[in-house]
Amino acid sequence: MTEAYIVATARSPIGRARKGSLIGIRPDDLTARIVRAALAKVPALDPARIDDLLVGCGQPAGEQGFNLARIVAVLLGLDTVPGATVNRCCSSSLQTTRMAFHAIEAGEGDVFVSAGVESVSRYVHGRADAEEAHNPLFADAGARTAARASGGASPWTDPRIDGTAPDAYIAMGQTAENVAQLRSIGRAEQDAFAARSQQRAEAAIAAGFWARDITPVTLEDGTVVAADDGPRPGVTLEGLAAPEPVFRPDGTVTAGNCCPLNDGAAAVVIVSDRVVDELGLTPLARIVSTGVSGDAILIDLEPRARGALADDARQAGGAGDADHARGPPATYST
Repeated sequence: MTEAYIVATARSPIGRARKGSLIGIRPDDLTARIVRAALAKVPALDPARIDDLLVGCGQPAGEQGFNLARIVAVLLGLDTVPGATVNRCCSSSLQTTRMAFHAIEAGEGDVFVSAGVESVSRYVHGRADAEEAHNPLFADAGARTAARASGGASPWTDPRIDGTAPDAYIAMGQTAENVAQLRSIGRAEQDAFAARSQQRAEAAIAAGFWARDITPVTLEDGTVVAADDGPRPGVTLEGLAAPEPVFRPDGTVTAGNCCPLNDGAAAVVIVSDRVVDELGLTPLARIVSTGVSGDAILIDLEPRARGALADDARQAGGAGDADHARGPPATYST
């Protein structure tokens, strides 16, 4: 069977939405820069050989609309390279990487670019999730979510048990509170995880780790953005105890222990083993297998999903990597 390898990666700094470093740059322009940077790391590869440019985007509207992937290809001067834009919400560019992997395994091509972009700052130019577009069949479910958000809610139960629909449009913050309540993940545990995460990020920055990972972005005024906006030096557990809950008056998710809204882009170059051998490339990773799952609560923490991730990592020769897929339950949603 044909194998698929990642041979180059690039990512922009991650800017805070609406007030951060990248608010002034269009998402299509940002994506084009990052795809160009990834391709530059494989100088032996002729970009004209790209079989497809796949871009994941959770809000494919406004400046992120119009088949963003094809716009990026044309911006790069790759007029003969097709493009497809994919929305699987927070997992959109993971899905485009899956698609590249599957295409290579199926013998449909040898060279793919999988990219992803989300520029929350630019949502003012158009949205793909307008509330007025909701299917009215989910109206009762939305009302239940609104009632839970007011506080005093009992632990979440699967509405399908009662023959009613789940809230297909539930916001991530409400999902986080449901999961935290259902799995008994308290405020103290979430704050401790967040503090540890910030402290590790601070140490990694000081060691130069992220400087090796980030592709700097030069803005129109000449400013060079070379660092993420999110990490904050000096974060302590005591400091994280101060913010009030954001999504429910009696909730546990705060601005201090959950992920922020961001602007950023990333890209990977994925090729077949034939291209690796032909060009003498040194792969960064081999894609072994992938999987997806769904859950009425819009997040899946069950052992079957985690077990599959661990099995995949062991097959790839890096069992320790399985832990990287297990994020804090109260701050990850799909």
